[in-house]
Amino acid sequence: MSLPIFQSQGNQPFMLLQTQWASQLNPIIGNPATNPTLLFNIQLSSGNNVINHHLRATPKGWFICDINAASQIYRSAPFNELTLTLNASVACTVSIGVF
Repeated sequence: MSLPIFQSQGNQPFMLLQTQWASQLNPIIGNPATNPTLLFNIQLSSGNNVINHHLRATPKGWFICDINAASQIYRSAPFNELTLTLNASVACTVSIGVF
């Protein structure tokens, strides 16, 4: 995904501005972390939990958006195209961003 460049004949300053904006904003727009898939109210039990991440691609990362208990959570299996495997130290409910 990137910013479109609108062709404007005879308006060289506008064309240059668009090019400059695109060079600065396209890396941000293209960063997968800026558009995560959010999974709400995922119940994790103590130990390994396999979660369908709905990306249809191999994730690049994940983060906890919300958690209702003091729990240590880490990824316990390699990323794959269908699931995310997280290990929780205690049972909890979380919301997760996956990108």
